[in-house]
Amino acid sequence: MQQIVRQLAAEIKVSEQQVRAAVELLDGGATVPFIARYRKEVTGGLDDIQLRELEARLSYLRELEDRRVAVLKAIDEQGKLTDALRAAIAAAPTKQELEDIYLPFKQKRRTKGQIAREFGIEPLADKLFADPTLDPTVEAAAFTKPPEVLDDGKPGADFSTVPAVLDGVRDILSERWAEDPALVQNLREWLWAEGLLRSKKVDSKNENDPEVSKFRDYFDYDEPIGRVPSHRALAVFRGRGLEILEAKLVLPVEPEPGKPSMAEGKIALHLGWSHQGRKADDLIRKCVAWTWRVKLSLSTERDLFARLRDEAEKVAIKVFADNLRDLLLAAPAGPRVVMGLDPGIRTGVKVAVVDATGKLVETATVYPHEPKRDWDGSLFTLAKLVEKHGVNLIAIGNGTASRETDKLAADLIKMAAKADRAIEKVVVSEAGASVYSASEYASQEMPDVDVSLRGAASIARRLQDPLAELVKIDPKSIGVGQYQHDVNQSELARTLGTVVEDCVNSVGVDLNTASVPLLSRVSGLSGSVAKAVVRWREANGAFKSRKQLMEVAGLGAKTFEQSAGFLRIRGGDNPLDMTGVHPETYPVVEQIMEKTGKPVAELMGRADMLKTLKPELFANEKFGVITVKDILAELEKPGRDPRPDFKVARFNDGVEDIKDLKEGMILEGTVSNVAQFGAFVDLGVHQDGLVHVSQLAHKFVNDAREVVKTGDIVKVKVMEVDVERKRIGLSMKLDAAPPRQGGDRGAPRDNRFEGAARGYAQPQRRGPEPVQQSAMASAFAKLQQAKGR
Repeated sequence: MQQIVRQLAAEIKVSEQQVRAAVELLDGGATVPFIARYRKEVTGGLDDIQLRELEARLSYLRELEDRRVAVLKAIDEQGKLTDALRAAIAAAPTKQELEDIYLPFKQKRRTKGQIAREFGIEPLADKLFADPTLDPTVEAAAFTKPPEVLDDGKPGADFSTVPAVLDGVRDILSERWAEDPALVQNLREWLWAEGLLRSKKVDSKNENDPEVSKFRDYFDYDEPIGRVPSHRALAVFRGRGLEILEAKLVLPVEPEPGKPSMAEGKIALHLGWSHQGRKADDLIRKCVAWTWRVKLSLSTERDLFARLRDEAEKVAIKVFADNLRDLLLAAPAGPRVVMGLDPGIRTGVKVAVVDATGKLVETATVYPHEPKRDWDGSLFTLAKLVEKHGVNLIAIGNGTASRETDKLAADLIKMAAKADRAIEKVVVSEAGASVYSASEYASQEMPDVDVSLRGAASIARRLQDPLAELVKIDPKSIGVGQYQHDVNQSELARTLGTVVEDCVNSVGVDLNTASVPLLSRVSGLSGSVAKAVVRWREANGAFKSRKQLMEVAGLGAKTFEQSAGFLRIRGGDNPLDMTGVHPETYPVVEQIMEKTGKPVAELMGRADMLKTLKPELFANEKFGVITVKDILAELEKPGRDPRPDFKVARFNDGVEDIKDLKEGMILEGTVSNVAQFGAFVDLGVHQDGLVHVSQLAHKFVNDAREVVKTGDIVKVKVMEVDVERKRIGLSMKLDAAPPRQGGDRGAPRDNRFEGAARGYAQPQRRGPEPVQQSAMASAFAKLQQAKGR
């Protein structure tokens, strides 16, 4: 364990004492949000990001240590454990390197090399490699033996001829070299740095097939495997999984016919051997070639493809997690009466009005579109609902007929303006709304409401409090990631779960209004305890104090410790219960009250007074200066919400479809998704546009999240519109020049249109990146001609 602590401290760049303290807390059942917020003294101020990394690496290193013990035991039982081997196993930093060391000792089926050794050919193999001046045919003659006959009369191994014996030498040497950990690791790292990922279309597939054509950009593609971006790697792997693409690892330089490859040269160099025209050199060259072609090429490709997929999945999951975090922490509209519109054509537009607390007060269905086209009747129905309930905000789902329904809402707002009523409208993502509508929780929450109308209610609530509403939905159904079905699902679920947990606890939860799904994400509260809290609330009324939590069945002292600081009670017996001050530190606040002579209600919000206090005066052995500073900061802004203020993007009138877009237009939109290569922006035309990373700012940007995040409202310039492929190129550099005309529009495109319409990413070919898209198309046309494609 000490070695693990030492390694974690080095990786996270903190002291061993900090790591040891964090590990003890985690092993004791404390959650990351609790440790990050209320145990800063103990851990020396480790934040939630450091703690999450520590938690994940701790799990990996413990699994590695368990495997190390198992490998040592297995080799020792074979009687082959040496001091050098023990040291190598102890020093192995990864599971893969540990398995490389264990490979020669792993029990496996009887190989050709083993059979040759059983027939006594290994001394010959050692002799010829040690002294290549010896004549293999002469030396092999002494090792021939009569053919083996098995007990059942069938023929066995046959080393009765010199060629057969020399084949045995080849099998022994190639098997030995292929199990050399240093050689395997050197080849693997060399090919990761220099090898190419190459893909092409499977010959039997019709490139005009819509499903096949999605992968057109990978029909003839190669790129250094160690530099393939996540989205392109996952696109290739998806195509291979669908048997549309063939993918393989190729050497950086293809060998000339009859010449040894670079990989064979690397093996020879590792062995310290070179062909010098000696009698055994041709045999040894054959053994080296066999080692690469038969033993190592496929296993290395498999290992590096696994590494590429693993790294690509990590990036994809991180992008998903970052986007989810931004969406959950998006600005809440707050306690406003909201009308949710779930657009539809033939089935009508579903309408739901929720009051300022999120309670569903009325529903309706209107038919402004085909086939009824009851525009005026729909406006009349909506106007009545607005007047009856005092609606001042409209949430419109972004699905089918969204833009047409947005126009309906615009007409409604104009009508309301004539009556001096101000109403705003926002188009929101409805991803996951249908999942929620059909869920068991939705049926409990709105038992007498039609499934289709529940979706409209969810859309409305998303504006009031995105966090409170979206926690009711499986994070994977919220739709803010790419290739989410291609990545490790358990790791995706774990990562997204931690994101939701961190977001919920950073904002805090109103104990008297929170739903079961929201409460179950609070530090320390399980789903069953969350249900028990709601049952207590329904039976006894609103909680008056945090202390009353101890009356909930199944909620003990440990759970109270972990959860109480993240739960808020407004208008309760103790004003501190509406803050992030933990009940265990209330005595510290009492000391502050005694020092200032002010009751807590008069202290809260008094930054002028609180800033004059010295934290050192109130610190003690249990709660130090860091904790006191946090208490004072919380009292300055009690119940503060870390989320930004609510704003509404203004879509341009007359821009309702991709066909309405013109190059050079300046528009306002909402960032709907962010990937490393750029940001997708909702302009209200049913198709998100892409701001490529190169068009985000007048400076080099490595990752789009350095500039924007999901939910941001941005101004963009339309750079190019491809109606046929449903792709919109945008720029946040509003002074950017429009694209040059005259390029070959049918040529392959660069990655500034990374599959905006279809979820697949484009490859970025090597070479300088042109500024304008049409120039890129023209350049590729010339490149194709030069290659004779």
